Amino acid sequence: MLLCIDTGNTNTVFSIWDGKTFLATWRASTEHQRTADQYFVWLNTLMKANDLHVTIDAVIISSTVPRVVFNLRVLCDRYFHCRPLVVGKPECLLPVEPRVDPGTRPGPDRLANAAGAFDRHGGDIIVVDFGTATNFDVVGTDGAYVGGVIAPGVNLSLEALHQRAAALPHVDITQPEQVIGMNTVACIQSGVFWGYTGLIMGITRRIREEYGRKMQVVGTGGLAPLFAQGEDLFDVVEDDLTMHGLTVIHAFNKENGN
Repeated sequence: MLLCIDTGNTNTVFSIWDGKTFLATWRASTEHQRTADQYFVWLNTLMKANDLHVTIDAVIISSTVPRVVFNLRVLCDRYFHCRPLVVGKPECLLPVEPRVDPGTRPGPDRLANAAGAFDRHGGDIIVVDFGTATNFDVVGTDGAYVGGVIAPGVNLSLEALHQRAAALPHVDITQPEQVIGMNTVACIQSGVFWGYTGLIMGITRRIREEYGRKMQVVGTGGLAPLFAQGEDLFDVVEDDLTMHGLTVIHAFNKENGN
């Protein structure tokens, strides 16, 4: 069985892949001080709770938090007796190398998104990934990551607004019933929801104009389904795109003897 691990700045996702489907997916807060033993106890408990009796013999990791990778490597060595593939490292091959400025190292999650989107939809894709940041990943005709856009994440913006404006409360993001808010909470929700809707529409339109080809837009990440309700922003929404991309990269390395 393959264990896919995607570590972001806020959350870390663990998914078990049997070669055809994800048997289980779990999410934990990202904490760089969490030890390999703690990871194993947590995973083992969840597997038992889900009556999941499998042997993990391969692991692939995508991490935007470098300090977390060491303990994940120890987890793989100590408990799964394997050496993990780490996306973005020289030993981890990519189906198609990214075409970006020399010396630039795209985030491993963006490389996984490109691999997953191309495998499912072909090339000429814009992936809008809602995380700590809101990333726009552009996937070329041949599946290469060819650049993108990084904007502040929705929850990050809400948190900054709450911290920097003493009179404004912290609110949950939701689609408001109307644009004009009749109270403070509704005003904030409207500003964030429709503000980010406009941001997504504007950036994807400009990417399409600059790219010069017809492009599909794929939404992923926790808030993608919410924003898909407001306007016709995405051609498709996929909650497991990054994890699927990790399975594609792992299969490519396995085929090439890595």
